[in-house]
Amino acid sequence: MELAIILPTYNESENIEDLILAIEDLNIDLNILVIDDSSPDGTSEIVRRLQKRFSNVMLIVRQCKMGLGTAIRDGFKFLMSLPDKPKYIVTMDADFSHDPKDVQRLLERAKEGYDIVVGSRYMKGGEIMGWSFSRRITSKMANKMAKATIRLPISDFTSGFRCYSMDYVQKTLPNLQSKTFEIQIETLKQAKILKMKVAEIPIMFINRKRGKSKLSIREIMDFSIFIMKTLNSTILKIIKKQPLLII
Repeated sequence: MELAIILPTYNESENIEDLILAIEDLNIDLNILVIDDSSPDGTSEIVRRLQKRFSNVMLIVRQCKMGLGTAIRDGFKFLMSLPDKPKYIVTMDADFSHDPKDVQRLLERAKEGYDIVVGSRYMKGGEIMGWSFSRRITSKMANKMAKATIRLPISDFTSGFRCYSMDYVQKTLPNLQSKTFEIQIETLKQAKILKMKVAEIPIMFINRKRGKSKLSIREIMDFSIFIMKTLNSTILKIIKKQPLLII
């Protein structure tokens, strides 16, 4: 199996069937892994129905809403346990914010020898549609902080549309601890620590048209705390490297 796609879901009954059908139309040798946090809207029931039609659709239903970070980590663990492991893993939103047609572009870039390829909204050619001015400003500020902290040559540190090599996943999974949205930053931080290759491609991000955003205040707080801890750690390392000034 060349590729697996992880789709974390919570109340995506309005989108999940159309998204899976769009992915199946890509004509790529892949598995689709849906990780659903017991959505009360019947998301998992729709996926079970699609499993009767598509043998490459897999489903994990968790007991409650546990967060994006744990969903991605559980997805990595499950795919690593398969006898036929995928060579690459794509993570993407289940609300059509990410265009399934860009999966092929991410995969092709990863095959050039990169451990993480990020679908970037902020590099030249990238675009965001449907966001308010305040959300754009908040996202850009978060990315500037992440760039200053991690210092990788990319422009979008918070995009969830990515392709990971299985080599990267096997090396970093034991170190990943994120529970929510900060998983996007932590995975890049681990790539920096392990000196793994990271690249990005431009994508168009379209704000969801159906369903409600799942980003909670708690997730925003967890993300902010993670950034501040990482930033403080970076500052301390810089200070330690400076010669002691005696006045």
